[in-house]
Order: sequence, then C-alpha cells, then structure tokens
Amino acid sequence: MANHRLFIALEPPDGVRRRLAALSARVRRAAGRAADEIRWVPDENLHLTMQFLGAVPEERVPDVTAAVEAAAAASRPLALEVQGAGGFPNARRPRVLWLGLQGDVAPAQALAADLGRRLAPLGFPPEARAWSAHLTIGRARDARGAPGLAGALASQDGTEGVPWRVGELTLFESHLSPKGPRYEAIVRAALGGA
Repeated sequence: MANHRLFIALEPPDGVRRRLAALSARVRRAAGRAADEIRWVPDENLHLTMQFLGAVPEERVPDVTAAVEAAAAASRPLALEVQGAGGFPNARRPRVLWLGLQGDVAPAQALAADLGRRLAPLGFPPEARAWSAHLTIGRARDARGAPGLAGALASQDGTEGVPWRVGELTLFESHLSPKGPRYEAIVRAALGGA
C-alpha cells in the first residue's frame, strides 16, 4: 500500500492569496541581496498549517478524513487578518520567514488543538511545539539562518492588513519533486458544517 504525505491547513482563497503574494514580494524587495539567502514559498503554496501528518498509509486516509471533517464541523468560520512579518527563531537570523495573523487566532488555535485530540488516537500526535498562527513565506538556505533580514521584516510593521474569511479546513497531499512541492487538496471540510 502506498503512503501519502499529508498535512491539514487553512487555504486562502485566490483574492486573499494574491494580496499575500504581494506582501511576500514586498518583504523580498525590502530584503535586497539578503533575499537570495531564502527559498521563497511559491505563491500558490501559501497556507496556514494546522497539523503536519507526514507519511500516512493508504488505509489510514479515511480515518484522517473523518477526523478533519469532524473538527471542521465542530468549529466555526474564522475572521483572520494577515499583518506584519517576522522570523523564527528570531528576526536577526531567521530560519523561517512568516507573515503574522490577527483576529480569530484563539479559535484557530482551538481548532488546531481539537484536530490534535482527534488525530492522536490515530497515531498522529500534535507537534511538541505550541501551534503558532503564521504563514510561512520563506526558509533560509543555511540551517543557521539568514542574516540581514531584520530590517526587511520590521519594515512590514504598520502596513495594511489583509482580511481573510476562513470557511473550510483542507486536507492536502504534498507531492515532492526537484521543482519543489505541489499541494493537492484531498478533502475540503466546511467550518461549522455549513
């Protein structure tokens, strides 16, 4: 039986995705030459990860799908706003560059926790780190992080936020290739069961 590389995420609709791509491009421009030290997430791959599952055997996919649908039905639509930028573990030498989220962050965190509770008995424990509301826009090419980006990230403070109405939770399969990952939506489950 084949394995599927799966993750669960909130996917921005096209209009929001275009505005997020513009924010990412603004960070890239502000970074100048330091932008070359980053592998930027392609615009079509921007998403808010709720839980990464990794390799899932074919026969487990229906159980995972049921857990995703149940967690979505128990939640409600979310009103998020994408605003600001930062880096993990810090902005001085980030390994991950991100756009921040405001608005219904606590309900989104509750949704992630509910997913974790539903998936743990299936053998997919939540990550040891606390869930963090952010959209990854790039990763440093060097494992030690990329210097020279603090100013570019700080320059996004005070910029106009992008409102994002979230109406569904999506189970994705990640197809890896030399060109980078391609994400395929397996299941889209309406929040609140609408």
